[in-house]
Amino acid sequence: MAVDVGVLVVRMVVGFVLFAHATQKVIGWFHGPGLDKAAAVFEALGQRPGRRMAVLASLCESVAAALLVLGVATPLGSAVGAGTMLVAAAATTMKSGSRWNTGGGGEYPLVLAIVVAALAFTGPGRYSVDALAGLPTADPDLRVGLTAVLVAVAVAAVPIARTRRQLRSRVGVTDG
Repeated sequence: MAVDVGVLVVRMVVGFVLFAHATQKVIGWFHGPGLDKAAAVFEALGQRPGRRMAVLASLCESVAAALLVLGVATPLGSAVGAGTMLVAAAATTMKSGSRWNTGGGGEYPLVLAIVVAALAFTGPGRYSVDALAGLPTADPDLRVGLTAVLVAVAVAAVPIARTRRQLRSRVGVTDG
């Protein structure tokens, strides 16, 4: 039971953070930049078109937040949230040249990605829609967690590669 409460707290906190990230970008809540400035940031990170990519990231963060807070389709919420945060971590790290938050790097979104991914392995716990409905995702096995993580990494690989290409092309570096 204590583990279920711990997982619930993690789901609530991470879900709220993902929701805050989404609304910062799109509507400027929580001292966020709003869509126009977020679009410019995405452009600078090599995510083009910036406006569309900012909206897509916000949508992914919102979906992940809702699924995780409710504890419904938790592996899907974990995959979406982890993938989105992996892109943020990689893009900010590549842009800044630093892994650490103080240097503009992706340390913080990387930690979020790992915590969200871990929920695919633990499941949402007893206090969730998955558990109330008796769904197998309430108590996943190792394969479910690994699948969610692999999906997150596979989906994140495309925008991460795009960021790398865009940033390298700005400084005149080629891959071959």
